[in-house]
Amino acid sequence: MTETLSVGLEGEQTFTVTREMSPPHLPVPVLSTPAMVQQIEQTCLLSVQPLLEEGLTTVGTHICVSHARAAAEGQDVTVHSRLTEINKRRLTFDVIVDGPAGRLSEGTHQRTVVDFRRMAG
Repeated sequence: MTETLSVGLEGEQTFTVTREMSPPHLPVPVLSTPAMVQQIEQTCLLSVQPLLEEGLTTVGTHICVSHARAAAEGQDVTVHSRLTEINKRRLTFDVIVDGPAGRLSEGTHQRTVVDFRRMAG
């Protein structure tokens, strides 16, 4: 199931912060934590998906990240992921998020390999 994956596998994705990614209660549009987490999950997913057997995918199960700096609407932000552990179906990633003003976030994210054909019921 995870035989094609190996520790050290890296992923990277750059995205532009949009108004829709901003918390509605702030007077200035900036990247919200939930939107950042969504980009972290997507980066980790995309880094392993091409290596999984047909019918398999991953789902997020745990995330522990900081959010120490803002990124404004229109700014580009880059998510870096590195697969650090494979424990049966559980994959652990180190993640870093960088923006124009420096490091926005760092931490870990776990995903579990699932057979989505079984989920369809």
